[in-house]
Amino acid sequence: MRRRFKQVDVFGARPFLGNPVAVILDADGLADAEMASIATWTNLSETTFVLPPQGGGDYRLRIFTPRQELPFAGHPTLGSAHAFLEAEGKTAGAVGRLVQECAGGLVPVEIDAEYDGPGRMLSFEAPAIAATELPTPALNDLARALGTGSTFRLEALVMDVGPRWCVSGMPDGDSVARLVPDMGLLAALSHKFDLTGVTVFGRCSGSDPTLRVRSFAPAAGVPEDPACGSGNACVGAYLARTSGLLEVGARFTSIQGQEVGRDARLVVSVSPGMNQGGSRIDIAGRAITLVDGVIEA
Repeated sequence: MRRRFKQVDVFGARPFLGNPVAVILDADGLADAEMASIATWTNLSETTFVLPPQGGGDYRLRIFTPRQELPFAGHPTLGSAHAFLEAEGKTAGAVGRLVQECAGGLVPVEIDAEYDGPGRMLSFEAPAIAATELPTPALNDLARALGTGSTFRLEALVMDVGPRWCVSGMPDGDSVARLVPDMGLLAALSHKFDLTGVTVFGRCSGSDPTLRVRSFAPAAGVPEDPACGSGNACVGAYLARTSGLLEVGARFTSIQGQEVGRDARLVVSVSPGMNQGGSRIDIAGRAITLVDGVIEA
């Protein structure tokens, strides 16, 4: 069966510099194994499948990495919303808000009608984020996996937004850029503590962008994610819980992907809300279609 297919670049400062997501439209009728096989074939960090809604959303979304299904993910949410709007012939001004159904719940997506660049500027409200402490002995394992040595003490929280990210702050953005992690040790750590992966961040010099972020998920088949919406949402929640927002502010820009040849920009907003810790986290960025066609599935 021929199904509409789009590959959308998300969070890129320019086309081809963000994080691509493969979006299979008209996915009704595909079996779980077929979805998993397509996701392995596209070999992207995530592949999504757009389905008819069942519980109050505009559409339902299933999200697969090359190795597993995720209940929620950030750049697939924005990329799939953009692909859905484009496939339905909707302009940004015609619809200001969508609701996505996924295993992680209902996710509101806002469309910026004032944006006049290529593609669309969208934002999503992250699902509630729960935080737990990483056991103290595991911090040594984390330091070895990241290759930080013993020059500073890591502080980490496990942040659960559907994907479970171990989030840790670094002294500065340069420290983040210099990391050469051991993917085998990171995968072992992820399996041991049921993590999707590890996200690290550090403050950049100057005022904008504010943070440099890197997300590693080798256990999910994604050694380094070029631009991670869920990971950045967890960074925002981490900062809210640890008083870090006093330093970076309640609205900040993250850069990501430079170490893998990309140049992503994500805008993170933290405001009072119902999430764990009393915060609402919104992630904004650009989405633009770079491949448009059909897939035989």
